[in-house]
Amino acid sequence: MTMSLSGLLILIVIAAVCGAVGKAIAGSVRGGLIVSTVLGFIGALLGPWVARLLKLPEPFMVTIDGHPFPILWSIIGAALFVAIIHLFSRRR
Repeated sequence: MTMSLSGLLILIVIAAVCGAVGKAIAGSVRGGLIVSTVLGFIGALLGPWVARLLKLPEPFMVTIDGHPFPILWSIIGAALFVAIIHLFSRRR
């Protein structure tokens, strides 16, 4: 499947918002737009994987150019990823 440029930009914006919300839930204030976008995409991979393991449904899925993007699980996955990073990193 291919994606149009406008669809890709919309997907990046949604991932950035999901990553920023996940970052805020986990209590992280470091990083900017690129970090939030990467967290959104990592959350979109990690969140649905955890949901499938727990046999939970996806209550809020957005389809962009035929590609589904799990909003709620992306936020939860991003928050979980940031929490794991905080767990293993040392603060100085």
